[in-house]
Amino acid sequence: MKRSRAIAGSAVLAVAGIATMATATTASAAPTAAAYNGACGSGYRVVNSVPVTGKGTVYLTYSAKTGKNCVVTVRNSPGKRVYMYTYLTATDGSSDWVYDSGQYTSYAGPVYLPGKGICVDWGGAIESVSVSVSGSNCGRMAAGVVTHH
Repeated sequence: MKRSRAIAGSAVLAVAGIATMATATTASAAPTAAAYNGACGSGYRVVNSVPVTGKGTVYLTYSAKTGKNCVVTVRNSPGKRVYMYTYLTATDGSSDWVYDSGQYTSYAGPVYLPGKGICVDWGGAIESVSVSVSGSNCGRMAAGVVTHH
């Protein structure tokens, strides 16, 4: 079960990656993808990310020193305040959801959760476009399953 879930998630990410590459090479006027902004603090490195189609990127980071995951949703182009959301929780239900939402100019978050050795569900939204990843980064970089809304 776990293996087929990881394989399915990898296939989804592979298709999303190919679609993103195709868009980037054919749409010269496409906005620049949002870069991770370091909002989680020093020692956190990006371990996964997923695009919020046409709006920005949600980043999952991890600190080996603290054993915590951190999620931040970053806009491609900061500007006027818009609704943004970011969340993180343990896939097995062993933790409460941590989230941040509101009207922001550039990013939502960061939100933190102890994550050593557990699978996490995470995602975010910018305006009406949202994305979520379930069952990812289970200590061995499982891709998880990506859902766009």
